[in-house]
Amino acid sequence: MMINIHGAKCIGIDAVPVTVEIDIASGLGIHLVGLADAAVKESLLRTITALQSMGFRIPGKKIVINLAPADMHKKGSGYDVPIAVGIIASSGQRDLPLVGDFLMMGELGLDGTVRDVPGALPIVELASREGLKGCILPASSAMEAVEYEGVDVYAVDTLDDVLRVLSGEEMCDDLLARNRRRTAAHDAEHPADNPGLSGAVGTGVMDFAEIIGQEGAKRGVEIAAAGGHNVMLIGPPGSGKSSLAKAMAGILPPMTLEESLQTSKIYSVAGKGNPGGGLMKVRPFRAPHYSASVAALIGGGTDTILPGEISLAHNGVLMIDEFCEAPKKILEVLRAPMEDRKVTISRLKSKVEYPADFMLVAATNPCPCGFYGEGDRCTCTPSRRLAYLSRLSGPIMDRIDIQLWMHPVDPRKLMLRRTAETSAEVAARVVRAREIQKDRLSADGIFCNAAMTSRLIEKHCQLSGECRILLEKIMDSMGLSARACSRIIRLARTIADLAADSDILPEHISEAASYRFLDRQNIF
Repeated sequence: MMINIHGAKCIGIDAVPVTVEIDIASGLGIHLVGLADAAVKESLLRTITALQSMGFRIPGKKIVINLAPADMHKKGSGYDVPIAVGIIASSGQRDLPLVGDFLMMGELGLDGTVRDVPGALPIVELASREGLKGCILPASSAMEAVEYEGVDVYAVDTLDDVLRVLSGEEMCDDLLARNRRRTAAHDAEHPADNPGLSGAVGTGVMDFAEIIGQEGAKRGVEIAAAGGHNVMLIGPPGSGKSSLAKAMAGILPPMTLEESLQTSKIYSVAGKGNPGGGLMKVRPFRAPHYSASVAALIGGGTDTILPGEISLAHNGVLMIDEFCEAPKKILEVLRAPMEDRKVTISRLKSKVEYPADFMLVAATNPCPCGFYGEGDRCTCTPSRRLAYLSRLSGPIMDRIDIQLWMHPVDPRKLMLRRTAETSAEVAARVVRAREIQKDRLSADGIFCNAAMTSRLIEKHCQLSGECRILLEKIMDSMGLSARACSRIIRLARTIADLAADSDILPEHISEAASYRFLDRQNIF
């Protein structure tokens, strides 16, 4: 008897259907076909042991397991559950009338427990797209898709739970992910009933009020957050570059539903789904070390192509400290993702595309010793200073909209500790600016000014004659490229949105151009 089980495989942040076909006929042996990797082939021994431990028998016949389509590589341990269910149903040991109505994935333990698999959110999305009745996933994996509507998601702990759902003999509402989440929420609200739960963990995000001084840099970071622009912080050690970059996470606006779904799918595929269940609500903040490899940054892998740091920072912030100390290959690999807002990873037998719409926050010292511009403390020669910052190529600097030079704070200001604006106050202005951009750009499918193309700049950033004359003078005096000119216009549009001005004014152009001081000649 042949049985077909619905499974899935993740390619990028999307899932494609995989049919697990099991046929039991006269003969001997268990045969697995369909371009399976080592993890899938090892599933046979895991599955047989789990079935025997649960009291099921392994038919003494020829068992053929085919993973279709046969020309697509299958990887991972998530096919254990479909294979086990197929053997049970095909051998007639249990009547499972609903086996064709559900998509199921999961890794089996030797005792029949079901363990987590990556990619739960794209898998549930596929089940909804295919018109299936529901999706059966391991408990923690299912919680990632608890907010996905249009399909029932069952969160199972053991193979027995899977069989309960597929038999259709009883109501299994207790296994629905949304119901299990309510139970977990009740435990969180009543910790005395569940002493195993710990208290809430703080986010650790620095508040703007904790950063003394640096008003000009705070203004630049606020503009960057309001428009999704890339920013570079240059200054000596102790000037507050890292603190300001971390505080930026506290002023970013909440993600829209579409942004949240995109980011959650990336983390789901990477096996880093929201442990609290549901979609991610907080924008990601990734801070890899500058010595990270190219594969760690853009993504890759031998068996499975996983997203890298720039994709994990999608719709959030990618911070790289000591930017000028990073190998040139690392810096240059950022160029295409910063412009295209996606990364394509090509291998001999596969090609995967991940979104990478991130805000780059780069922090660096102005020279090797770190103290150029601070009186006579710098011990570097002009040639060494020039060679240090010349590691930043023109194409990289063209893609960074805001360049901020930070100086150490006067110790007297630290002693006075005057009250400064909180992150909540700054975030309110950022949210208002983002709402203006959303209303203007939603029809074009983007969310912020930094994502505007040349065509959209012409459409949404009309300049008056006075602004055009001023911009031409700035371009001539600074020797700006066409890309840098476009970025000044985009940045001016964000400054105008923060001021709630419908038109770009000359003062907005002037302020936007002032944040590109590295384009000037003879800065040393």
